[in-house]
Amino acid sequence: MALDPRRLLILRDVARAGSISAAARELGWTQPAVSQHLARLEREAGVPLLLRGPGGVTPTEAGSVLLRRADVVAAELHAAEEELAALTHLRAGRVRLVAFPSAAATLVPDAIGALAADHPDVEVGLDEAEPPEALAAVAAGDADLALVFGYDGPPLGLGALVWQRLLDEPVHLVVPPGRRGPGRGGLAALADADWIGGCVRCRTHLVACCEDAGFTPTVRHTTDDYVVVQNLVARGLGVTVLPASALAAYRHPDVRVVPMPSLGRRHVGLAFRPGADAVPATAALVARLAVVAG
Repeated sequence: MALDPRRLLILRDVARAGSISAAARELGWTQPAVSQHLARLEREAGVPLLLRGPGGVTPTEAGSVLLRRADVVAAELHAAEEELAALTHLRAGRVRLVAFPSAAATLVPDAIGALAADHPDVEVGLDEAEPPEALAAVAAGDADLALVFGYDGPPLGLGALVWQRLLDEPVHLVVPPGRRGPGRGGLAALADADWIGGCVRCRTHLVACCEDAGFTPTVRHTTDDYVVVQNLVARGLGVTVLPASALAAYRHPDVRVVPMPSLGRRHVGLAFRPGADAVPATAALVARLAVVAG
């Protein structure tokens, strides 16, 4: 018996809501109606898909398999809706974008503003997240575009997603105003310094650069907020490295920025499901992000 794709999406809603009653409220249905659809889907599948308990529902192994496929169905349906919107010449449509913080502060506002000027009825929804979470959202069909980064190349974890590079930017050393730069000694001259690390990918890159220079940095503080990082540096509480876009988004007047080619470059780009860039509303935002980045 063929599986009903509509019931796959109901299974997805129930799994995400955590219970049949919660999913029924979100769908605006009665709980028995949702239960009936799940029962029919389980008959079609020939195996139990959810384990019911007092704390809610948990997918079985078979249920997890179908949920992964349900994410694909949801993403394809959203793409179909956007393609239909193209018939009205972008007088409708929605793009779901997930971007990391410094890009959300620099590239994204100009790109969304340009799209709004040309197509005011195209809606862009922005969420902020670090690359792993952004990539996962696109892979699951919960977002159309992920604006992400990797160091000295595309980000890890792309999987089947398409990568479109937008720009690459230098990474700079940031030190307190009274501290001398490393000079000819390079990073090794800062082996005794306290360091401030950012997100996991940024800390990994920092540690790798320092180890290439012959030492393991003492990471005293960690925060992925580039404003907090610079405030800590300005008060002499450590040194750090930041990409150019973070410094463009916010530049503390009391820090020194020292260019250092040995810190490598950060590659910024878009990740999306194959074919998503052919959906007109998504393609329009991709084009404007490319112009802003260029």
